[in-house]
Amino acid sequence: MRLQETDDLSMNEVKQKIDHLRRVLDRLNHNYYVLNAPSAEDREYDRLMAELTALEAEHPEFDDPNSPTRRVGSDLTREFKQVRHRYPMLSLANTYSEEEVREFVARIDKETDTPAAYCCELKFDGTAISLTYENGRFVRAVTRGDGTVGDDVSANVRTIRSIPMNLMGEGWPAYMEVRGEIYMPHESFGRLNAERADIGEEPFANPRNAAAGTLKQQNSAVVARRGLDAVLYAVQSDAPVSPSHYGTLQMLKTWGFKTSSAVRLCRSVDEIMEYIRYWDTERHALPYETDGAVIKVDDTKLQRDLGATAKAPRWAVAYKFKAEQASTRLVSVDFQVGRTGAVTPVANLEPVRLAGTTVKRASLHNAEQIELLDIRVEDTVLVEKGGEIIPKIVGVDLSRRPADSVPFRYITHCPECGTELVKEPDEAKHYCPNATGCPPQIVGRIVHYISRKAMNIEGLGDETVQLLYNNGLLGDIANLYDLEAEHLVPLERLGQKSAENIINSIAKSLEVPYSRVLFAIGIRYVGETARKLAAAVPSIDALMRASREELLEVEEVGGKIADSIVAYFADPRNVAIIDRLRRAGVQLEAVQTEKLSESLAGRKIVISGTFEHFSRPELKELIERHSGTNQSSVSKTTDYLLAGAGIGPKKLETAEKLGVRIISEEDFMRMIGAKNTEESETLLKIQQPTLF
Repeated sequence: MRLQETDDLSMNEVKQKIDHLRRVLDRLNHNYYVLNAPSAEDREYDRLMAELTALEAEHPEFDDPNSPTRRVGSDLTREFKQVRHRYPMLSLANTYSEEEVREFVARIDKETDTPAAYCCELKFDGTAISLTYENGRFVRAVTRGDGTVGDDVSANVRTIRSIPMNLMGEGWPAYMEVRGEIYMPHESFGRLNAERADIGEEPFANPRNAAAGTLKQQNSAVVARRGLDAVLYAVQSDAPVSPSHYGTLQMLKTWGFKTSSAVRLCRSVDEIMEYIRYWDTERHALPYETDGAVIKVDDTKLQRDLGATAKAPRWAVAYKFKAEQASTRLVSVDFQVGRTGAVTPVANLEPVRLAGTTVKRASLHNAEQIELLDIRVEDTVLVEKGGEIIPKIVGVDLSRRPADSVPFRYITHCPECGTELVKEPDEAKHYCPNATGCPPQIVGRIVHYISRKAMNIEGLGDETVQLLYNNGLLGDIANLYDLEAEHLVPLERLGQKSAENIINSIAKSLEVPYSRVLFAIGIRYVGETARKLAAAVPSIDALMRASREELLEVEEVGGKIADSIVAYFADPRNVAIIDRLRRAGVQLEAVQTEKLSESLAGRKIVISGTFEHFSRPELKELIERHSGTNQSSVSKTTDYLLAGAGIGPKKLETAEKLGVRIISEEDFMRMIGAKNTEESETLLKIQQPTLF
């Protein structure tokens, strides 16, 4: 499929155009994600990205793993390869008091002829990373690991838009490792935990854990969606890039790296402590989590002279901020039931000021956490803000425990419907299994169904849904399509106009595509995986019939999700709701493109590598248009491996081991009955549905 704009261009001109687009997009990414100074409208950025994507698809011979188009991640899974660091990744020694900071400075002064200058930076609370660049190009990203060997997470790090793939400026070493921290901003952390709670997953305890867990995801497309960021603070190379650490940070900036804006050169211990005291207060206003300050000797020659122990450099130390805590009384414990049936204990506290806010409630997470801390009603508890966001109880003042205190007994039955709770062996939370009879689950599923990312039914909010439920008008999501304006008008806060708007919005939801409907019905653990499901299993009827093994073939679907889908459709009450949605006119199958033939009917095909005439999305479309099925990985159910240049060795090895037939692009053309590639190109029309 040739782009009209490039029909008359030579290969050299095409390469120049691709290189130019990559440079422009790299600069736009740098301005937006590093400098926080957008220099192009979103529409223009999207236009340039679309142009580059199309050119790269047309010309796989110019493939570049560092292209801006790779920022969205891949849906390919892989095991992390271990890589040995050329320069060891040491840890920092910690200090916790002004006295210890003064001892550190005194030791340095004793070993030097003149008082040293110190570069002070904030200590980002994330996960350490080492980025390797050769001749200004990104090569790999490796975790700290044990300091000597770490995991290669390059595919995931490529999705972090603040990390440059090609360096700017000049003066960088031919080989260097840039060290820094990958972290999750508060905004991304809050959004991720809200999404996890919505699909019944345990939320992350803090942004640090979230960042570390995200970086080890096997699916880089998932990483791309989670909004990681990075700050870089050191260069390892055979020779220093600057005579001072502060100068190194400035060099990193000129090369396109994001560095901390909270850096100060200090020439005395008093200036160091002034810096620490300032940020110990101001850190609460930052958009990311920091747990301390790092104090480094600024002179890089002096750093080399001072050396390091087996574990840590002798020229740097970390000062750890004390977690801001407050002491208060635990008044009572409530239990909240979510739409998935997950039960969360919540502590009711005597109001107490903490990190600039008044805290009245705190999550107790689960029964195991309560037992671990031995928390009891009327205890005096210590509260802090996990990740400076979420209030949590971290301890109990046993010296103030009442004499008549008794151990807390976790509930055994749902506080809303009285059903006995269940707990899966591999999960920490208890669940109410009464999905169709437990009020907060019913209301929660309806609220989820009408939400903007789902069916986008305007005019209905949490309170209105609760009102309709209380008045017997809503008992499940299918009841929405039974509503009439006259049912709503008499209710509190609703009038004729509001009622009509709600009914019109409900009617409009019948146009919502199947992928979003699948997300909206709220199968446990199926969040935005619905997009992949809808693409792979294009109707609700096919999804109902799918076996666990078939579901596991779908990209991003693991055992937990597959089991949840099977269990959902095994419940006749859920099947009855789906039938009522069908009768109402809800879209329960994907819009089908016209089939070109049945030549691949019943055939399951895996694509790997790059091809001369078609991009991989185009080949996938051709497979479906000729009645075949795409698979993401080779298994015993695979019929063909369509192999191009640069085929993944693991896929090839698996195919040979299982006896899967390996075919070329030309073989594939013959199978679908195409006389030539031009004929297929004429018939093929790629359709990219908007899912979310």
